[in-house]
Order: sequence, then C-alpha cells, then structure tokens
Amino acid sequence: MLIALNGAQRVIGVFEVTRGMLMSSLVHPREVFNRAILAGAASIIIAHNHPSEALDVSPQDRDVTERIREAGELLGIGLDDHIICGGGGFASAF
Repeated sequence: MLIALNGAQRVIGVFEVTRGMLMSSLVHPREVFNRAILAGAASIIIAHNHPSEALDVSPQDRDVTERIREAGELLGIGLDDHIICGGGGFASAF
C-alpha cells in the first residue's frame, strides 16, 4: 500500500500498489512512484502485511525500503516510513 502525503504531511491518497501471493509480493519503485507523482505527493509512506503475522523485518523488507528511499531521493519525494502489519500490530522497517 502507498499513502501519499502533501507538503503539510496530510494524506492526499491511499493506493494499492500490488497484491501479493501467499509468501511474497513483487514491488518496484516505478509502480510506487507512478501513483505518488500522479497524486502530487511531497512524501509517502509504504505499508504491507506479513500473512505469517510475524513483525520481524526481513532482509527483503530492508532491501525494498532502501530501493524506494533511493528512488524517492532522485524524484524529490521523501519516504517517511515503511510499515509492516501483522498479528494485530505493526512495526517500522525504517
């Protein structure tokens, strides 16, 4: 999921970027920032769930976070957080 924020940190859009399979989901910065740019976002928050309900931040979560952060720097759209949901709670991959 993508939460697009304006310059005042107010939500201007919530978008499903991709729908995963049982154990994985493919996400590419192109799809994330396509929606962010069209919404006129100044910054974004990305989020996904762990069907296992474990809130451990995986190496893949860290990799996606870094790729999105780097792409956002090039585009001038900040990544404010990467939230992992599961088991009735949440954790930050930031």
